[in-house]
Amino acid sequence: MSPMTALPMAAAPVGADFSNDTWWIVLIKAVAIIVFLLVSVLFAIWFERKVVARMQVRPGPNVHGPFGLLQSLADAMKLLLKEDMIVRAADKVIYLVAPMISVFASLLVFAVIPVGPEVSIFGIVTPLQLTDFPVAVLYILAAASVGVYGIVLGGWASGSTYPLLGSVRSTAQVISYELAMGMSLVSVFIMTGSMSTRQIVDAQVPIWWALPLLPAFAIYLVSMAGEVNRLPFDLPEAEGELVGGYMTEYSSMKFAWFFLAEYINMLNVSAVATTLFFGGYHAPWRGDFLNTGWWGVGWFGLKLWFFMFLFVWVRGTLLRFRYDQFMRFGWKVLIPFALVWIVAVSVVQGLRRFTDVSWQTLLFVLAGVMVVGAVVSFLIPEKKPPARDEAPPEPFDAFADGYPVPPLPGQVLPPSPRRSLTVEGTAVAVANPETDESTAEDPAADETTAEEGDRG
Repeated sequence: MSPMTALPMAAAPVGADFSNDTWWIVLIKAVAIIVFLLVSVLFAIWFERKVVARMQVRPGPNVHGPFGLLQSLADAMKLLLKEDMIVRAADKVIYLVAPMISVFASLLVFAVIPVGPEVSIFGIVTPLQLTDFPVAVLYILAAASVGVYGIVLGGWASGSTYPLLGSVRSTAQVISYELAMGMSLVSVFIMTGSMSTRQIVDAQVPIWWALPLLPAFAIYLVSMAGEVNRLPFDLPEAEGELVGGYMTEYSSMKFAWFFLAEYINMLNVSAVATTLFFGGYHAPWRGDFLNTGWWGVGWFGLKLWFFMFLFVWVRGTLLRFRYDQFMRFGWKVLIPFALVWIVAVSVVQGLRRFTDVSWQTLLFVLAGVMVVGAVVSFLIPEKKPPARDEAPPEPFDAFADGYPVPPLPGQVLPPSPRRSLTVEGTAVAVANPETDESTAEDPAADETTAEEGDRG
């Protein structure tokens, strides 16, 4: 049986059973999620520094603890003990609440992520997932959307120009790339027939969706970097332009909240990529032993940190985009391509469902449509702005109002009435402002006069 033939139709797999969960099992799962995210953030900071250091041929953290593992803990203690400052011009209530919004929204996503199959915890059989429901992926997108309010309000409440510009950039960035991210997930919903994260993971037993839905997977990889403001898309911060972006006026633990939210969001989008495209907690090969019990947590962790490595790899490799390039890429490349891919997947899934067309024919037709679309998109000429008639520059009097005024675009200052300097011994014409006549200086005559003066 071919992989394409084995792909599921409309019938979605059975979801997880939470009927055995007691209140203390739910509490254990919730606490475990929070502890896992906090510890993972500390490890991610060390991991990022170490990997980037190796890429730049330097050791990286190697002093605090074995292999520098305690460096992140030392940085956290530094932020905790650092002087806490509040800007006078800030809206104090929103200024304090904004970073908490970002952190709390980031902690919500892992509630619906299945990190393993059913296991026994103190004699109770329960799935390694806090909860699940039919629209769990929409819940993830909603939680990610709420998180941007912390960035926007933090930049606005700081009472400063540069944080406000960083927060406005973040708003436009998240809106643009959340559209492309959501569209990339639609094809997963079409193939699975469900938005439940557990059912999507169970539907990938024959084949991971990253292979048959490779274009959607590529769109998601690009969008998730733009969603969490990471290089080459960290334009809300852009230290060279905005000092520190929306976090410029924050210090101590308030800054640490934003920093924590950024790394938790990296873990979130990596977990979503693992769940929706990389088979979740399933092993790369079939087998009852490696796909049961606590083995699933290990496979899920390996896949999660693979995507975290991609984040670090991109940061150590690519440069930051310009803002206009970034927005043009999102609206004119990712979103149209995602729309075309959704239509193509819908047509293919409909033909598989209601006709007897072979999957080889469908793949051939789909590849042909994608190639023709790519060729046509390159052949369409780029729309250029209409040519403007260049009018001759108007005369400009800088002292018309009694004081010097610099010229505006299109205005040209009149030639200076001052005497021009002699350039490389050639005669230079100088206009006489009173007679409006030009005279020429002879450098040779000046030299002769100077020699006669010396002899005298």
